[in-house]
Amino acid sequence: MKSVQQEVDERSNLTGTNKFELLLFRLGGDEQGNHSELFGINVFKIREIVAMPEITTVAGAPKHVLGVVNLRGQIIQVLDLPAIAGVKPKTGLNIMLVTEFARTTQAFAVESVEEIVRLDWNQVMSAENSAGSGMVTSIARLPEQDGVAGRLAQVLDVETILRTLNPNEERESFDQAVGSKIAIKPGTVVLAADDSVVARALIEQGLEAMGLPFIMTKSGKECWDGLNKIAAAAEAEGRTVYDRVAMVLTDLEMPEMDGFTLTRTIKSNNRFANLPVVIHSSLSGTTNEEHVKNVRADAYVAKFSAEDLSRTLRKVLHG
Repeated sequence: MKSVQQEVDERSNLTGTNKFELLLFRLGGDEQGNHSELFGINVFKIREIVAMPEITTVAGAPKHVLGVVNLRGQIIQVLDLPAIAGVKPKTGLNIMLVTEFARTTQAFAVESVEEIVRLDWNQVMSAENSAGSGMVTSIARLPEQDGVAGRLAQVLDVETILRTLNPNEERESFDQAVGSKIAIKPGTVVLAADDSVVARALIEQGLEAMGLPFIMTKSGKECWDGLNKIAAAAEAEGRTVYDRVAMVLTDLEMPEMDGFTLTRTIKSNNRFANLPVVIHSSLSGTTNEEHVKNVRADAYVAKFSAEDLSRTLRKVLHG
């Protein structure tokens, strides 16, 4: 039997292999609670899973906010995830998923937790063009279980969910937050990759405020393919990729190829080895920061602060 530390170490090491673990859970189904579909969240975002505690209703709380709980001295907002997804739990809201990402802690109420599955990111396809893609960032193809093949799980875009629930949340002024424009070599761009619709919009606003031209992609694979095309076009003109791309800005969690794999692939290729790469992710903690060093990324910045992003890019681009 593996020790707890062995399991933690093994899980942490997945980030260097384009693999990850997905916590599968159910929210409910139709009006009778039937036809319940599987949903998933990256295990690295889950702090703990607890039986639903007593919730204190908060006066004037936004729609779909159940209230708050006192979890060992920390007051945490609890969101009604089935209601957000437009489904009805058959047996009630029984489980609370406490999550940490994007500098925040919050809890999601769900009907039941199923299992944790280990997947390769190439088993996860973008849900960009599917119905409901506003809150579902990708679709995971799950391994066969009990003779049942072809199972699918919808991977939730939790950042989008939180932003949608707080539409009146005060937004920072990008122009004021990023400071003066950032100058880069004429003719070059920032090549960015993020699978979240909301994250891409925020990144685009930030880069525009910094005065940085950019090309936005939706996955690590799309970014890698795009980088190679740019390099080939530059070389056909007698130039190099450094005449066309100033740096790469990448998320970590992305379908087909994650940000760690993208960064390692770039840095291990002689064609791109000196190209700056900044990892920009809602996943945080010392473990991920250590992996950032292992794949030779030039910097890591947590989502989402335009000021922090600007400070990091300015430092990387200007040495």
